[in-house]
Amino acid sequence: MVMWEEFVSDETMGTIAPIVVYWIYAGVNQFLSPCLHKFRLHTLDEEHEKNVVPIITVVKGVLLQQLLQILITQLGFFSSYTEETSKPTVQPSVPIQILQILLAEFFLAMFIFDTCQYFVHRYMHHNKFLYCHVHSHHHRLVVPYPVGALYNHPVEVITDMLGGAAAFFGSGMTPRTSVWLFCLITVKSVDDHCGLRLPGNLLHVLFKNDGAYHDVHHQVHHQLRRSGGGFEVRMMKKCS
Repeated sequence: MVMWEEFVSDETMGTIAPIVVYWIYAGVNQFLSPCLHKFRLHTLDEEHEKNVVPIITVVKGVLLQQLLQILITQLGFFSSYTEETSKPTVQPSVPIQILQILLAEFFLAMFIFDTCQYFVHRYMHHNKFLYCHVHSHHHRLVVPYPVGALYNHPVEVITDMLGGAAAFFGSGMTPRTSVWLFCLITVKSVDDHCGLRLPGNLLHVLFKNDGAYHDVHHQVHHQLRRSGGGFEVRMMKKCS
């Protein structure tokens, strides 16, 4: 039994929980960020000078993404219904043996989602047309901040959601398990873009690709492999 079982279905919770978690976690980080100067990766002046879109535009873009997220998530859950039932699935409390299976599904889903994200994101950077017309939308935030974590072009929203669908269906997890998966993905995305490196952050212990790692990726340069070994940093080419 879970806390929401008597109030909403697992499908509804899987749709709204990641959005609620996003605004709570991103909102707290956004509010505290100006006060945490020694933990910021960039100054407030850099944030204002380097970013090419105002925060109000970013917030509107995130809200649009979340509207698409609601529609696609509900479509995905409804498509998972069997012909034998028209009701949302309910997952009962389970013993330890079944919990192990759920954890296996959870980690498999993480692997599938991360693999999809990696290759789609990599291709977005290698294909000049897709970068200039789609992915560069996200890179308008040269200095990322928490509420801008999901600021993307609508096309990229769809590709991200398809990765989530692949993780959900490929792992065979239930809607209830997916609530925890998509909330974790949401928190990780905000943390990667929060512009803060706070001590004691558990995500930085579990994942080495933290906010500082991702912040380098958002700067206006890229790394090229040298023919003699190692890497060098060069300025990004302008989109035409």
